[in-house]
Amino acid sequence: MKTNRTFYLSFGILLICLLGAVCLSSCDQIGDKKNNGEYIVAAYVWPSCHDEPMSREKLWGEGFGEWEMIQKGNPRFEGHYQPRIPLWGYKMDDDPKAWEQKIEAAISHGINTFIFDWYWYDGKPFLEEAVDLGFLGAINNEKANFYIMWANHDVPGNMWNHYRYKTDSLIWNGEVDWKNYKTIVIRIINQYFKRPNYLKIEGKPVFSIYSLGNLVEGFNNNLEETAKALDYFREEVKIAGFPGLHLQLVGGEKNGAPYFSGVDASVSEVVEALGVNSVTMYNMAGKRDEDYLRYGEHATNLRNGWDSALDIPFFPCVSIGWDNTPRYPQYGKEKVVHYHNTPESFGAYLQKAKEYADSHPDQPKIIVINAWNEWVEGSYIEPDMLNGYGYLSAVKNVMNGGYEKF
Repeated sequence: MKTNRTFYLSFGILLICLLGAVCLSSCDQIGDKKNNGEYIVAAYVWPSCHDEPMSREKLWGEGFGEWEMIQKGNPRFEGHYQPRIPLWGYKMDDDPKAWEQKIEAAISHGINTFIFDWYWYDGKPFLEEAVDLGFLGAINNEKANFYIMWANHDVPGNMWNHYRYKTDSLIWNGEVDWKNYKTIVIRIINQYFKRPNYLKIEGKPVFSIYSLGNLVEGFNNNLEETAKALDYFREEVKIAGFPGLHLQLVGGEKNGAPYFSGVDASVSEVVEALGVNSVTMYNMAGKRDEDYLRYGEHATNLRNGWDSALDIPFFPCVSIGWDNTPRYPQYGKEKVVHYHNTPESFGAYLQKAKEYADSHPDQPKIIVINAWNEWVEGSYIEPDMLNGYGYLSAVKNVMNGGYEKF
């Protein structure tokens, strides 16, 4: 009897260890219960619509962030939908209660991941409250995955508030030195990577960088120095207990061809020198058209170009139109993507992105959407008073196979 008890105890311990290992392995992979089947559908979050000290001092002084600019939007042509009016009201994006509503709506319509624009200016974080207080403060936050895109671009004053700044004089520069960079690395790892719902691919936390040009500029305009900085990041990630870092870059275009803005090197040279793991876009393409369908076709051609240029995963991005006239008083009809800019047209291009993901079975099935809440750029999937839940319903229809029934 003693021998049998010893055997069963040992077998039980072994079984628990094996189950634990399986659980840990599955938790490290994409495709857990927060995902729509095997797809990661990720929407960018522009975290500007709340009050915080830096934005109040430099940009929006009325106490509710960039809602100030959005509410001042005015139509530039007949039928122009301005100002944009949110169906849920002007809620603050550092409010956890508001985020509980956002998370439920996203998950129930097929979006399972949020990509937060994250900023660092003047030696400190900017607009960080949306992810720290809002999303992570929501009691249901672990229903969704999230990851960080370091939006390290320059900020001209008149880009974000032309009422306060009449010229493009620079408020903030996106490049950082080694001291700031090391602070950012440790902050990102401790504050975000260790969260159970931070998106990881093969156990590696995904970290996206918007402006490769500004990153390289901060390291003496030298790819080798930039590679050393990224190697430092990878080592710190391993020290924190992860198998490595999944480095993602945001791509652009030059003369219709794939390009990393601000870097005098080919796409393949950049990927090899820096050990890049994946590439995506922030919106469909740099070249926009008044006709959403032409905009989408240009983006599809560019996607094919990236696919040919890379031997690492490219994750497709689908946008909801474009209208940043609230930022630029001189812009008119020709600057707005407005013809055929409908939930149905968006759904058709989302279906094409899904087909692209399906045609690349060796890479994670990640589809990116611009954006969850780029209200000031007219590229948002949150419900509004014109389309209601139309864009969210389009996501749900596509991801549930509604476009594949016939």
